[in-house]
Amino acid sequence: MADPKGFLTTPREEWPRRPVGERVRDWDEVYVPGALLPIVGPQADRCMDCGVPFCHEACPLGNLIPEWNDLVARSDWHAASDRLHATNNFPEFTGRLCPAPCEAGCVLAIDQPAVTIKNVECAIADRAWEEGLVPPRPPDRLSGRTVAVIGSGPTGLAAAQQLTRAGHTVAVYERDDRVGGLLRYGIPEFKMEKRHLERRIGQMREEGTRFRTSTAVGRDVDAAGLRARYDAVVIATGATAWRELAVPGRELAGVHQAMEYLPLANRVCAGDLERSPLSAAGKHVVIVGGGDTGADCLGTAVREGAASVTQLDIYARPGTERDEEAEPWPTYPRLYRLSAAHEEARDLRSAPAADADARLFAASTLRFTGDAEGRVRSVRLVAVDAARRPLPGTVRSLPADLVLLALGFSGPDPADGLVDGLGLELGPGGTIARDGAFATNVPGVFAAGDAARGQSLVVWAIAEGRSVAAAVDRHLSGGSTRL
Repeated sequence: MADPKGFLTTPREEWPRRPVGERVRDWDEVYVPGALLPIVGPQADRCMDCGVPFCHEACPLGNLIPEWNDLVARSDWHAASDRLHATNNFPEFTGRLCPAPCEAGCVLAIDQPAVTIKNVECAIADRAWEEGLVPPRPPDRLSGRTVAVIGSGPTGLAAAQQLTRAGHTVAVYERDDRVGGLLRYGIPEFKMEKRHLERRIGQMREEGTRFRTSTAVGRDVDAAGLRARYDAVVIATGATAWRELAVPGRELAGVHQAMEYLPLANRVCAGDLERSPLSAAGKHVVIVGGGDTGADCLGTAVREGAASVTQLDIYARPGTERDEEAEPWPTYPRLYRLSAAHEEARDLRSAPAADADARLFAASTLRFTGDAEGRVRSVRLVAVDAARRPLPGTVRSLPADLVLLALGFSGPDPADGLVDGLGLELGPGGTIARDGAFATNVPGVFAAGDAARGQSLVVWAIAEGRSVAAAVDRHLSGGSTRL
């Protein structure tokens, strides 16, 4: 540790966000440009370099956090980048999108604010790109073996990059017209500008990874035929089967899934559309679901100029302090957190019928009601207790011209034809069944990420991509691995 007293003398300071009134008028990232690097050195100095660093255990990637904290505190950006990239292919993604379970596991978090690990990670990644410290790493020689990776989200990209660098010839198949999966069309621009994604894809192309866009395996390409052409196949399609809400009025026009809404907004930012056909402009919007996807819809609707936006969360409002009995350190606690989108909704008073930050907690949807033309006009809801039982006398209605369902995902979409085409077995939750080595019931076919483990975090997606790449490399090389 560079400063043994850093955690005693330096308070936690996070990357500041731009003023709400400024940032909701554009789609740029919410943070003040250039404001992170001046504060990140002293923040890294707060790391205690614990004898047993629980941040390692809390991070699915096993990031070497105390090591690169120390290097940043000493301004050794080259070495910090090397240590960070040793375990994480895409730290500029996780530094912006990960909820930072590592910070929940920080020893400082026992009784004071944790180290700003996520901010330090993002600063290293951005500085590394600025200084040319992450050049392409093509393999010295090719193995002569071929791998198809189906899906170009964070799992597929991580697997493809690792396998390419190991010398295998890798082709990534993506059903959309651009590479990136959820990073491309699910994550709003204000959370991560797509230039970060484009930069990594460019690096991967220079390393030798090949990309096949607008190609849905199982529909556009025969799945069994694809398997016969490659030495191994990695399924990294994500969990695309969205969860439904079976309540009266679901069939009304204006009730849509979040992943019908968010991609269109991203296409507007990309210049594909002048205006989204599902734009929230001038509409009363109700978002059903209290998670990150719902918050992404909230921030998007605010930027589109919604008349009002309310987010319904079936869970009770969590506290601001960790419950030491129910969620003891170093587990990731369920706390009341104010995302950038909720901060915007609070300051702009986007939901006058809801709590201060646009969320209605402990709220369950009863039905959607519509007009004579079959368009949704209101949402009927009721307050519930901890067991989700309705509370008498709490039924109310909210105006709604647009309802967005953000209820999560269960596994691969059976309609894609991939599972049936390959003859894959599924687990009880609808995810692809696999063994401890990521292998499915079909020889040479492996599964990783949300398609196999269920909906999870971006950091888990990258970790699984790296792990499945090592498993495939062992399979192709007869037992040893270079990954």
